[in-house]
Amino acid sequence: MDVLTGLLDGPKARGAFLLKSVFNPPWSLRVEDRAPISLATMVHGDAWVMPDGGVPVRIGPGDVAVLRGPDPYTVADARDTPVQVTVGPDQRCSTGGGEDVTDSMALGVRTWGDPIGQGSSVMLSGTYQAPGEIGRRLLGALPALLVRPADLDDSPLVPLLAEEIDRDEPGQELVLDRLLDLLFVSVLRTWLAEPDAGAPAWYRARSDSTVGPALRLLHEHPAQGWTVESLARKVGVSRAGLARRFAEVVGEPPMTYLAGLRIALAADLLREPDATVATVAHQVGYSSAFALSSAFKRVRGVSPQEYRRSGASRIVLPEPTPSRTVVLGG
Repeated sequence: MDVLTGLLDGPKARGAFLLKSVFNPPWSLRVEDRAPISLATMVHGDAWVMPDGGVPVRIGPGDVAVLRGPDPYTVADARDTPVQVTVGPDQRCSTGGGEDVTDSMALGVRTWGDPIGQGSSVMLSGTYQAPGEIGRRLLGALPALLVRPADLDDSPLVPLLAEEIDRDEPGQELVLDRLLDLLFVSVLRTWLAEPDAGAPAWYRARSDSTVGPALRLLHEHPAQGWTVESLARKVGVSRAGLARRFAEVVGEPPMTYLAGLRIALAADLLREPDATVATVAHQVGYSSAFALSSAFKRVRGVSPQEYRRSGASRIVLPEPTPSRTVVLGG
């Protein structure tokens, strides 16, 4: 697994919450569901996406907004429209007066909103309840709001999602999950490819002549018994030179990076129903289940068994970047 594949392999939706929202102005939706990652795109009309603490951005048809949780955000037809409905952690919707309108505003299969007319604003949204932990470093580095304008990409994913979200056929949930994954990854690839968009240092490091090969080796063979010396020998540099350059470019020593990578891989593997702590330990480079359990608890604060019992839904992201808004191509 190369560095880019490893970074983008995290988003694997499993029963993600997808919805088509239909509104007539004025409308304003406050989202407080604490989801780690949400995507929104317009099919018809425009909307303002306003993350708490971030810069608001207006999006139109085909533009894709990625919002990093768990902070709340508001989507509205205008910046000054008062909030009319708030979405809570359980995806229940209520008015400012406390009236639950989750069911009364349902319009059919995965469709919700204003029952009058066709709606001049149609928005598609997808919410990851628990993204795979292998992308933990990437998700933690995302800005509060990342927007890819429609004119930067001619992908058919948004029209295809708009077509599929209305269907109620066998396996439809799986189809929608994979479309959401593809849309998310396509936005991330655009973000990572832009030199001034704020991609994390450890991603940019892959182009470094010394650190890049070392990162590829760690990602391709994370279970190998690496030391700084053996890694440096493979790369063809001195031990001291690799340690110094890796820390400069990535921001942490090679073995610290490897330990974090292994724990992230372990967290992802622990989601599989047939996996045992012992087999996962072997797959990610620990000598025993005990060794993995000790390292896992030190990093995550819970044992692998506790993590699995919680449904592997505990989201622990690194300290996020300061709240900021990034509009790609801008």
